[in-house]
Amino acid sequence: MKAEVFLPDDYRPAEDESFMNERQLAYFRRKLTNWKNELMADSKDTIEGLQDGSRNIPDVADRASEETDRALELRTRDRQRKLVAKIDSALRRIDEGEYGYCEETGEPISLKRLDARPIATMSLEAQERHERQEKVHRDD
Repeated sequence: MKAEVFLPDDYRPAEDESFMNERQLAYFRRKLTNWKNELMADSKDTIEGLQDGSRNIPDVADRASEETDRALELRTRDRQRKLVAKIDSALRRIDEGEYGYCEETGEPISLKRLDARPIATMSLEAQERHERQEKVHRDD
């Protein structure tokens, strides 16, 4: 088991460091873990709210409005559930030494992109190519 890497709270990965060194990996692991914990707490709050919110509303319009709100909340939570799976996948890639590298080209993903979207699996260029191909095939 590796020793824990000390990481100051104000640390930001820099281009002049070696790519995906221990500090950068620790930074992204912490970022991903904190994000996952926030999503899980939100999910727990939603479940509790839905359980508490089960009540009989006599007015049809009010009941329809509440059902719409509930459906929207559930759809949001489903997106977050999928996001948690992507976060888990990114954490696994960190453990396996594959994090930060484009799954299509094998090239490093820019630190700016990873900082903005830590679950990214492709470089910006590869992602743009992928989206253009999807658009072309969708239009067929």
